[in-house]
Amino acid sequence: MKEANLDRRDFLTKSSVGLAGLAIAPGMLLFDLAHARDLAHAPVLNEPVSNKVRWGMLIDNNKCESGCTDCVTACNTENGLSGGTKPTDSQWIRKVQLKDTLTGHVSSLPMMCQHCEHPPCVDVCPTQASFKRADGIVLVDKHICIGCRYCIMACPYKARSFVHEVLTDQKPDVPRGKGTVEACTFCVQRVDKGETTACAEACTKAGHNAILFGDLNDPESDISKRIRTVASTQVRADLGLNTGIRYEGI
Repeated sequence: MKEANLDRRDFLTKSSVGLAGLAIAPGMLLFDLAHARDLAHAPVLNEPVSNKVRWGMLIDNNKCESGCTDCVTACNTENGLSGGTKPTDSQWIRKVQLKDTLTGHVSSLPMMCQHCEHPPCVDVCPTQASFKRADGIVLVDKHICIGCRYCIMACPYKARSFVHEVLTDQKPDVPRGKGTVEACTFCVQRVDKGETTACAEACTKAGHNAILFGDLNDPESDISKRIRTVASTQVRADLGLNTGIRYEGI
């Protein structure tokens, strides 16, 4: 059985080389997406992403209103998601309710892929479809994802979804596919053009300013300055994953 598994993995690895340039959504190659540049820090065309940058997010739970779903709606619109109208639909951001057992105070916060420095989803993936870019963004290569869903089980944040149905009307720069796993990508298609994430943009436009996105490695970035001055928390910090998303006020 072990020999058969090794042969299958070797087949998938070799097959993925030929598929790396295959377009699965009009106008976008996943290979290009995975190795796209960061325009904000690397203005030279086709320059690869660098570990000099680590993208992260600080979410202020004190400013996140319980009934607000602007970030969820923005994510769905940006990435061509249906919005969870069916049990099998993908949802890259969900609002999670928190209750203080001492005071009874109830609040909510956005929960998505935490873009861990040491992502369990990458560790368990048998085909290396789950991977982490040099700049900390965790992605799934749909060309070599076999839909085993090991990564879904490994994720302590329940942040990944499985695509059960054939997809139509996809966004050209957000490749998706039936039988594959997906999750928040930190809007990599926007970040690689020097823009912020759709959720952060929507939250700011709505006047909430609860989501701050930026470079954790840059001491002069707004997010780094903020983290130095306030108490922030990693969800399940005990796991030692060093998440890219931090929360304030929880």
